[in-house]
Amino acid sequence: MSPTPPHLSIVIPVYNEEGILHSAVVDLVSRLSELRWNYEILLAENGSTDRTVAIAEELAAKFPEVQVHSLGAPNYGKALRQGILRARGEFVFCDEIDLCDTDFHQRALEVLESDRADMVVGSKVMVGAEDRRPWLRHTATLVINGMLRVLVGFHGTDTHGLKAFRRTRLIPVVEHCVVDRDLFASEFVVRAEREGRRVVEIPVHIVEKRPPSVNLFKRVPKVLRDIARLTVVIRTNRAA
Repeated sequence: MSPTPPHLSIVIPVYNEEGILHSAVVDLVSRLSELRWNYEILLAENGSTDRTVAIAEELAAKFPEVQVHSLGAPNYGKALRQGILRARGEFVFCDEIDLCDTDFHQRALEVLESDRADMVVGSKVMVGAEDRRPWLRHTATLVINGMLRVLVGFHGTDTHGLKAFRRTRLIPVVEHCVVDRDLFASEFVVRAEREGRRVVEIPVHIVEKRPPSVNLFKRVPKVLRDIARLTVVIRTNRAA
C-alpha cells in the first residue's frame, strides 16, 4: 500500500464471483490506467464459498492498486461499509463487479470536483437511464425505492448500486448507519439526503453480465425485514 493516499478509491463488494472476478478487475485496471488516475481498488469480499478469495489475492499480488479484505460471512452491506471506511481516497466510488463503470466514474468525478454535489448516485430508473436487466430485477428496484419514498420520505429514484462521494463529507453519514446487508446502501443514501448533504442523481446504462450471486426470491424476506427496521431507525432518527 502506497503511503500517499490515492485521489480515488473504488470499493467493490464481491461474493462468489470466481466466474468474472479476474477478467472484470483486469479490464477495470486497464481502463483506469488509460485515464491516468491515482487510484486504489478495494475488493470487499464477504463469505464466498468458491475461488473468489484466491482469485482476489492473486489480483492483489499482481496489481499494487488492488487490495482485498475478507469479511468471512455473506453480508453485502457490512462489506461495503467496511470497504468505505478503509478507503483513503479523497473521492470514493461504490461499484459492482459486474458493472465496473468507468463512464459513471468520469461523469460523477466531474460533478464532485466542481463541488456541485457531495454525493452522486447512478440511477437505473430516472429519465435518460437504461436498465437492461431482467424485468423482475428492474421491478424490484422500482418497488423498493417506491417503498422508501412512502415510508421514510426519500426524494430520489434509486439508492442501490453505483454511487460516488467526497469521503470527508460522507464518512460521518456512514458511521450513523445501523442497517447492514442489502439495505445499507439505501440507508446511506437516505441518511445523506436527510442530513443535508447535496445528493445528485445521474442516469446510468445497466446490462446484466451474469445472474445475481444471490437468488432474488431468497432475499425478499430479509429485505422486507430490513425495510421495516430502516423505517423505524429513520423515523426515530437513530444513529449508531
